[in-house]
Amino acid sequence: MLEAVVEAERQAAKDLLREKKKDRALLALKKKKVQEDLLKQVDAWLINVEQQQYKSEINLDDVQKLMDDTAEAKAYQDEINAILGEKLSAEDEEEILAEFEKLETQMSSQDLPEEQDEKLDLPDVPSKAPALHDAVEDTPDEISAWKKVMEEPLAA
Repeated sequence: MLEAVVEAERQAAKDLLREKKKDRALLALKKKKVQEDLLKQVDAWLINVEQQQYKSEINLDDVQKLMDDTAEAKAYQDEINAILGEKLSAEDEEEILAEFEKLETQMSSQDLPEEQDEKLDLPDVPSKAPALHDAVEDTPDEISAWKKVMEEPLAA
């Protein structure tokens, strides 16, 4: 709303300058400046009110708990970094490598499908194309349709 008033005063100053009314244009610009200052004050007041609202919403115990949790997490991370940074003995290295190989073997055996011991009873693969049926009553259109079907490759 105040932005609209500021813009209106600016436009009025432009119009008055076109009409060669310098003193009234200066007055319009002064009014515009006052409106801008008022707008800045309102913005500052709104920011202050929002900050007060945020302060009232934040509980000191919650902040302290968050800081404690953060300190605990940092201590835990430092402990893990220290453990990872330590040099392992040759025996520990060998133990870790053996466990890694064992896991790798287990995972690769899980990925493979199991062999089937039983043989499937499947028909023999035909060695030649099937013959057209021996119907005497077929029309030439039906015969050509059958030939087309027979010549098409089978879907895999």
